[in-house]
Amino acid sequence: MKRAVAGKKKATKASAAADKAHAAAKRRAKRRPIRIGISCYAHFGGSGVVASELGLELARRGYEVHFIASRLPFRLRSFESNVYFHESSPAFYPVFDEAPSNLALATKMVEVAENHHLDVLHVHYAMPFATSAYLAKQIMLPRQLSVVTTLHGTDITVIGAEPAYFRVTQFSMQSSDRITAVSTYLKEKAESTFGATQPIEVIYNFVDPAVFTPRRRGRLSLAAPGTKVLMHASNFRAVKNIPVIIQTFAEVRRRIPSKLVLVGDGPEKAGAEQLARELGVHRDVLFLGNQDCMEELLPLADIFLLPSSSESFGLVALEAMSAEVPVVASNAGGIPEVVEHGFTGFLHDPGNVAGYVESSLKLLTNEQLRRTMGRRGRRVARERFSAEEMVQRYVRVYESLR
Repeated sequence: MKRAVAGKKKATKASAAADKAHAAAKRRAKRRPIRIGISCYAHFGGSGVVASELGLELARRGYEVHFIASRLPFRLRSFESNVYFHESSPAFYPVFDEAPSNLALATKMVEVAENHHLDVLHVHYAMPFATSAYLAKQIMLPRQLSVVTTLHGTDITVIGAEPAYFRVTQFSMQSSDRITAVSTYLKEKAESTFGATQPIEVIYNFVDPAVFTPRRRGRLSLAAPGTKVLMHASNFRAVKNIPVIIQTFAEVRRRIPSKLVLVGDGPEKAGAEQLARELGVHRDVLFLGNQDCMEELLPLADIFLLPSSSESFGLVALEAMSAEVPVVASNAGGIPEVVEHGFTGFLHDPGNVAGYVESSLKLLTNEQLRRTMGRRGRRVARERFSAEEMVQRYVRVYESLR
């Protein structure tokens, strides 16, 4: 009996010591800057851009940031203090038709969280990263690892809404500690599609106006003097309405000397090249492929075209605005939250080629109007979509999880 009582006292003391150590660890964690793990798609696309730029901005503010992805995100072009990269590589085995990359990512998340004492996993794109983060969080128990999921667009409007993925996307989102969306449109779409069990905070995408600046004098040029430059950049998916861009350009070119510059690559590129040949404008259409220097290319444009049939935000439109390039875009999704019709650009229904032609010509034949709209766009980019404000809002989300 005495031994049992003594054993009970020892267990109680050990439990109290463990509680005390845990409380001390929490106090130490509160004193140090939050350590953040970020997962995103590494290839070209708005979600990867935002995730990368957010990580860089956080690192410059003294936060320790660990990128966990299949390869180095393309916007991480140079070494930055406080930024670390961890490659997630699935193991290949003959029994697998496809290697389970999501499980490999969850395993890598756990490894990085344990080795570097992460406080938060911030995943950009619900499918599949929120699912991997949920698994990592469960594996880490009882140690707390918070998960923030940022919704970017087709992760919920297309892929996540597919019956094959709907329930797991819904569960993974609702299991996140915090959810953010890049536009009010996307927030409302997520709530109506998946149901709202917790608040979704809107934190807009942002731009650095010191990077995306107006045209400077220099040797870099895309067209002869007097020739206007229309530009588009995307991942060339069907949702980007690439044929509308080619058709719009063909009509504009009939009236004024002009070039169309297309930046990016994807499944619609071959069809775009064929359509340009059919319309007889292929010699004046420049397909540049994927480029990691949009801050150098955008200022060379006279207008930027974005006639997407669906767009959660339109980050590249914001970058164009910051470079003082007026935007002619669709009124779909979250674009009207970025581009104000008649003030910083013009908006039309996604398939309204005549509208895009009319607005493009209005800007390209009236230099004063084009410059005025460009300056307004840059002012809006600086005042409403600054990195300083949006990064601070993400930091407040992280801090709320301590």
